[in-house]
Amino acid sequence: MSFIPVDQLRLSSANLSLAISLQPSAVSSSKRLPPWFNVQAKTGPDYLEIKQTMDRLKLHTICEEARCPNRWECWNARTATFLILGDICTRRCHYCSVETGRPLAVDHEEPRRVAEAIHALGLRHAVITSVNRDELNDGGAAIFADTIRKTRQLSPDSTIEVLIPDFEGNEDALATVCTEKPEILNHNIETVRRLFPVIRPQGRYQRSIELLGKAKQLGMRTKSGLILGMGETIDEAREVMRDLRAVGCDIMTIGQYLQPTREHLPVAHFYDPSEFAVLKEEGKALGFTYVESGPLVRSSYHAERQVV
Repeated sequence: MSFIPVDQLRLSSANLSLAISLQPSAVSSSKRLPPWFNVQAKTGPDYLEIKQTMDRLKLHTICEEARCPNRWECWNARTATFLILGDICTRRCHYCSVETGRPLAVDHEEPRRVAEAIHALGLRHAVITSVNRDELNDGGAAIFADTIRKTRQLSPDSTIEVLIPDFEGNEDALATVCTEKPEILNHNIETVRRLFPVIRPQGRYQRSIELLGKAKQLGMRTKSGLILGMGETIDEAREVMRDLRAVGCDIMTIGQYLQPTREHLPVAHFYDPSEFAVLKEEGKALGFTYVESGPLVRSSYHAERQVV
């Protein structure tokens, strides 16, 4: 994989100047992926069954849309993360490969099809996420709730994790999801406070922190994820961990950013596995009940282990 300078990205001129100043050590175009990113891409009967089930029911997965490096491992272990509310996002985050644009109309049959897939695959733990749908009054919360209800009807013994957007701070939308009592409510912070305006220009750092705090007040077991390597310092990462614990966040994932295409933000730094190990121990010391930290970790990686 090769990387391009920040000033060659197709960002707005205002964001470009800020982004350049945020890159303390941009990775050169000759930089190679460290050896720990060697992933064996192989299919098997479980992988193929998940792929065929998703295709048959016309469903999307974030595993594919976000080009997750763990897709082969997870699908061969019969785990996958469902992407609801279509596959077109109303936001453009500069690390994410999900398509941005005008979404199609809401498919009200999608919750039923997701529930059918979870039942057909016999999933013990189901992870459900979505694109941002800022054009909807509730940001898609009603579809999340309906997906949980229909999954409970067909697979009452399955545990459910939802990875929700920020709903633009809409507390009623959050309550709509929390009323259905998923076992885990996840909302990813993704980056540090300083980088948030560039990396996630349509989001707000404090709004995401407050959403997790409100979810905790509504009785949820909460979770969030951080991506490293986009220009932050290690102390800024620690600040995020403290901010999450301050609102009672229970579970945290920490992984390495990989540039999905040449149109996206380049990698500023590759962290060594030992650095992820240190952050894991520090997170546990802060009081997180579970910390998954490593170069290949993504939000749903080993999610089934995090349910207690």
